[in-house]
Amino acid sequence: MAGKKQFDMDTALDAAMIQFWRDGYADTSLDDLSRATGLNRSSIYSSLGDKDTLFLRCLDRYAARYGEKYAAALTSAAPEPVAAVRAFFDVTLQRIADPELPDGCLIAQSAMAIPVLSPGVAAHAKQALGSQRRRLRAALTVGGLTDQDAETFAVHAAAVNQSLAVMSRAGATPAQLQAVVGVTVDALARAPRA
Repeated sequence: MAGKKQFDMDTALDAAMIQFWRDGYADTSLDDLSRATGLNRSSIYSSLGDKDTLFLRCLDRYAARYGEKYAAALTSAAPEPVAAVRAFFDVTLQRIADPELPDGCLIAQSAMAIPVLSPGVAAHAKQALGSQRRRLRAALTVGGLTDQDAETFAVHAAAVNQSLAVMSRAGATPAQLQAVVGVTVDALARAPRA
């Protein structure tokens, strides 16, 4: 249609996701989203939804993008749990090292912001965090850990993964992050198999 500005939905969603990732939900305004996406407020509302709806779309986009990478890493190293968890952390460390991406993790930031999120958005953030734990647990079970040990290590590895994101935002060096991963992988290597 002549005179109507067209935009690419994927580009706009990626720009919004990066904005939320960089500044967090609470510190991202509609003006910030407008600048990031190049869309005016009415276009954001009509095309992408209100702030909560857009944030949920961005959180889902982030979770799918990195969830696929985590799943591929865990699957490629199955059924060896130590290799699988190391591959899982490699996805995180590569994301953290990418200079094109903000520090940290959108899911970790969202989990920390749960007290200021609406109940629906908070539940969604918790679900995204839980998906990571479930993915790890499944890989560890395939790797021969008992159900209890698989659950314990999955909770631990998910917590370590989120702490890596927080540490990266606080300026931890790649060597420090690798050391944290090393401790977790070493502990897993000593776990008894079913």
